[in-house]
Amino acid sequence: MSVRLFAMAKFRKLSPLHEPYIYSAEMLPSAEIDRMSLPRRTAVRAAAIRYRPLALAFRIVALLLASTGVVRVSGLFTAAPTPSAFLFYTVQSNLLCIVWLILLIIWTIRDLRRHGVHGTSTPSARWSGAVMMAITVTMVIYLFVLLPAAFRQPGAYEPFTLTDTLVHIATPCLLILDWLLFVGKGSFRWFDPLLWALIPLAYLVFGFTAGAFGVEFYPGQTFPYPFMDVATLGVGGTTAWIIGLTVAMEAIGFLYVTIDRGLGLIANSITARRSA
Repeated sequence: MSVRLFAMAKFRKLSPLHEPYIYSAEMLPSAEIDRMSLPRRTAVRAAAIRYRPLALAFRIVALLLASTGVVRVSGLFTAAPTPSAFLFYTVQSNLLCIVWLILLIIWTIRDLRRHGVHGTSTPSARWSGAVMMAITVTMVIYLFVLLPAAFRQPGAYEPFTLTDTLVHIATPCLLILDWLLFVGKGSFRWFDPLLWALIPLAYLVFGFTAGAFGVEFYPGQTFPYPFMDVATLGVGGTTAWIIGLTVAMEAIGFLYVTIDRGLGLIANSITARRSA
């Protein structure tokens, strides 16, 4: 078998599902990559900290904090739990992050055993973007929609409590940091934000459907968030809110894609100069 055929066979063997070229090359020393003469795009896609023990420690801490937030906001393990908390996008998006962090931890441990301490580990960089986008929506709506409404209508609600901070700010920031620090860059595509938007849009369908069937998110209230209050805002007002939030969400998504592709290009450029 020729050197190139052997190299490509090895490349295929190491490649997991979803953008295989992103990870297989990172599992191999750069010198071996050069010897195998793989396409240039397989050489990098990094722009990330390639040290799995650090990534594993970060992800375990993030999982503990995200889980603590969900336990606190839902009152689990207390005498008076609040199961209705799981009807809200905030908690559902946090649960999505918990599941994703568990997968990241499993992937990192697996790669530590198979490929050593150096490299990045994620089931899919693009799925990482989807989860990051979903929880970013939680933070943006909290900071720019819910908090201003709370300040305009003072009541018993206290913003920036430990629980609120965990589920609305800490978990989103941790997921964004995980992507920035430990996920290879350069795999996002320009149409990805349109796909990522399906997660929060699916919640809108859930929220309106549940309300139509009389599900109460709060006692006597069949909508989860003020911008979904059709009785007060009307169909036109609610639609305007949803369109505005969707545009803002897509703008953030395209910002993530721009950062990802920019960092990927920089990493490719650096590696090309080093291998020249």
